[in-house]
Amino acid sequence: MTAVFLRRLGLVLIAPLALAACDKGGADGAPAAGPSLAKVAPPAGKAWADVVSVTPEGGYRMGNPDAPIKLVEYGSLTCPHCAEFAEKSAAELRDPFVSSGRVSFEFRNYIRDAIDLTGVMLTRCGPPEGFFALTDAILANQKSFYDKAQSAGKPAQDAAFGQEPARRGPAIGALTGLTQFAAARGIPAAQGNACLADTAKAEALAAQISKQADQLGVTGTPTFLLNGEKLEVNTWDAVKPLLEQAGAR
Repeated sequence: MTAVFLRRLGLVLIAPLALAACDKGGADGAPAAGPSLAKVAPPAGKAWADVVSVTPEGGYRMGNPDAPIKLVEYGSLTCPHCAEFAEKSAAELRDPFVSSGRVSFEFRNYIRDAIDLTGVMLTRCGPPEGFFALTDAILANQKSFYDKAQSAGKPAQDAAFGQEPARRGPAIGALTGLTQFAAARGIPAAQGNACLADTAKAEALAAQISKQADQLGVTGTPTFLLNGEKLEVNTWDAVKPLLEQAGAR
């Protein structure tokens, strides 16, 4: 998943079923129940959900960096089941779980296609504090970006996806409306296009994701790790009780 991977992403066609190619399901993977853990106070004047940092693995972590319960999601911006998880977990994951200081939540991008990569580069174009808001907004509106690209017609799609790497990201951002969408949420178009043209950053990110996926056995999205252990569940209704069993109750 290096430069060759990025070239392949640029040739992906926009198919009507593109949004269906991610995983849902799983059985358990529950850790043994532990004692209830004490809450940890956030820094003065802040809530833990507002504390966001970039991790060495390239993810964005929300909450107490020293939280004893660490939930990691490998997610795709073009995966409908990731969008479903984001929607259903939005309120509770932040409060009471992250807000308690007992749980941190880290989102690591798992890039599935060129539209996904375009969105990923835009979410990483601003300060870390804005990452989750823009990520959640893209997930909630993911179908609209495919619809806009579809409605543009095949000649426009071919023109955008056929650009050289440094121009492909900005072209796909315009084709899908992602650049305009991000601009309305704090990433000016000129800044967004500069980020989309940064092929070195895109290649480094793709290589990092590929290495982690191989090491951890991540083959689909969403995939979750709880304190480093891969879970066999991927819905909020299944993940929530595992957080409680781990002591967030």
